[in-house]
Amino acid sequence: MDRHPSVLVIAAHPDDEVLGCGGTIAKMAQQGAKVSCFFLGKGKASRGVKGQELAKEQVELKKEAEAASRILAISRLYWEDFPDQKFDTVPFLEIVQAIEGVKQQVKPDAVFTHHAADINLDHKLAFRAVMTAFRPLPGDRTKEIYSFVDPASVEWAGEDAFLPNAVVDITETIEKKRKAMEAYQSELREYPHPRSLRGLEVQAQYWGSVFGKEYAEPFFLVRAAK
Repeated sequence: MDRHPSVLVIAAHPDDEVLGCGGTIAKMAQQGAKVSCFFLGKGKASRGVKGQELAKEQVELKKEAEAASRILAISRLYWEDFPDQKFDTVPFLEIVQAIEGVKQQVKPDAVFTHHAADINLDHKLAFRAVMTAFRPLPGDRTKEIYSFVDPASVEWAGEDAFLPNAVVDITETIEKKRKAMEAYQSELREYPHPRSLRGLEVQAQYWGSVFGKEYAEPFFLVRAAK
C-alpha cells in the first residue's frame, strides 16, 4: 500500500471507521497523511429508540466519534444524516452527490470504505455510492480505493465473502485502535461479541498471523490507477 498525502474514509455509521481500519488510519496519520472521515448516517435509530431519547443518543455518539478521531489523529470529520439501516429509502443519487461534495473538498489520493459483499444494507449501499462518486474522470487524483472488513457483516456473505488482497501491519498502532474503539462506549459489547475490545484484538491477531505480522488489518484493493 502506497503512502498518500490525503486519505478519505467513508463509513456508513460512527465506529465503522475504527472497526474497519482504525489501526491503518493511525499509521497513515503518523506517516504524515491528512486523513478525513465522512459518516453517511448518525446511527442508533435501528435500535428502537425514538424522539428525544434518540436525539440524545445521537449527540452522545457524535461526541464519541470526535473523541475516537482525536485518538487516531483524524484531521476532519464530515457528517450526513441518512437514516440508520434505511439507506435504501434515500434516492441513490442523493447519497452519491453527498459523497461527491466531500470528494471535492478533500481531493483524496486514497479512499477506504465498506466491502461490496457486506450483508449490512447501509454498508453495501455505501460501497456502491462510493464507486459511483469516484468513477474515473479527467483530473481526478484518487489513485486507490480499498474495502475494509466490518466484523460480523462480511464473514457470512456466502460465495461473496471477503478475500483480502492487501494488508497493513498495525502492530505499532493496535493500541490506538483499541483506545479509539473504547471511546465508543455506547457501541461496545462484551466478548465474544466481535465489537468488543477483546474481539477487536483477536481479529487483528488473526489477520496478523495470516500475513506473518503480530497485528494486521486486511483490505481488498478495489481499484488502482498508477
